[in-house]
Amino acid sequence: MSDAQPVLAVRELTKVYGEGPTAVHALAGVDLDLEAGELMVLLGPSGSGKSTLLNIMGGLDSPTAGEVRFRGETLTAFSEGALTRYRREAVGFVFQFYNLIASLTAEENVALVTEIAERPMKPREALALVGLEKRAHHFPAELSGGEQQRVAIARAIAKRPEILLCDEPTGALDSHTGVLVLEAIERVNAELGSATAVITHNVGIAAMANRVVSMADGRIVETRVNAERVRAEALSW
Repeated sequence: MSDAQPVLAVRELTKVYGEGPTAVHALAGVDLDLEAGELMVLLGPSGSGKSTLLNIMGGLDSPTAGEVRFRGETLTAFSEGALTRYRREAVGFVFQFYNLIASLTAEENVALVTEIAERPMKPREALALVGLEKRAHHFPAELSGGEQQRVAIARAIAKRPEILLCDEPTGALDSHTGVLVLEAIERVNAELGSATAVITHNVGIAAMANRVVSMADGRIVETRVNAERVRAEALSW
């Protein structure tokens, strides 16, 4: 986290869905930096704006007002083509549901990304990073939920993204399996140096972060730095 300039800088970000008295203010003036190499946890209840913020940071959605800068360039002013390149080259996404293709093996699911990336790692290399090199030829139906999520992480990081955005990656998993998934995210963050943001409503996960950002009602209500990080393997909830 030595870069003077953050990888992503969010300024006065507002997102409103609908109009008039029924309008929903999903974000209400959010300022946030995501630094190179850090692991940030975004905490908050459902409806607090976490996913909306992550989707805008990842170029999947656009704000009503405010801006996001990527390496100093105004992401929110990018053309659709430039946004597509940003998503394809710079950002890895991990969601609560794995979105693997059932007819493809783990290795083939990861290869979908490596075939379009500029400087990808080999699919087996990405699977090894999440501890699944021996499951490369298994189909999703032959894998546990935690293994499927780790394949999804391998797919997300095979492009060597500068930014890794994880939306409730353990939300569909029990705590033991969830810890294995968090260990994979922790390892990717350490070895690839991807600026990583993990959304969760699970307070127990916050201890593994460099920085914890709490949200409520579309706003950041608290930011704190962990003086000491707890290894994912030591987490419980």
